[in-house]
Amino acid sequence: MGELLTPASLLEMMEGNRRLTLRVIEAFPEEELFHFKAAEAMRPFSEMVVEFLEIEEAYIRGIVTGEWVLRAPEGLDTKQKLLDACAAVRQRTRELWPQITVERLLTEERDNLFGPQPQTNLSRLIYALENEIHHRGQGYTYLRMLGIQPPPFYVR
Repeated sequence: MGELLTPASLLEMMEGNRRLTLRVIEAFPEEELFHFKAAEAMRPFSEMVVEFLEIEEAYIRGIVTGEWVLRAPEGLDTKQKLLDACAAVRQRTRELWPQITVERLLTEERDNLFGPQPQTNLSRLIYALENEIHHRGQGYTYLRMLGIQPPPFYVR
């Protein structure tokens, strides 16, 4: 019997989720992607995407280099630029990923990004994945409110 979760299988899980998220972004009309909100207190889907890209980049860089800094991508004012930013962040993840070992995933440390409590790097990456899934669910709701059929959830 093989390992339940390996760095390679974790990356593939992240990749499958990102492929689905990209299809959600593509389903949005450009205007609504950047301006539609379900309620005044909510954000457009594009802002949610920027958030999880920022988290992914910060966590991967932090796990590999020890540099824990949030840097939001800027100038993402078209659907194509947002899709390009998704591709760029994921490409950086793929480039750094070979340096992420099981030992590194199980290392518990502080990151100073979201609170002082130490956590494992695996916990960070699971949080990042959950955050993307959560916001993608909001994107599905937004699309349905706009009368647009979202992409099938089961196609990764």
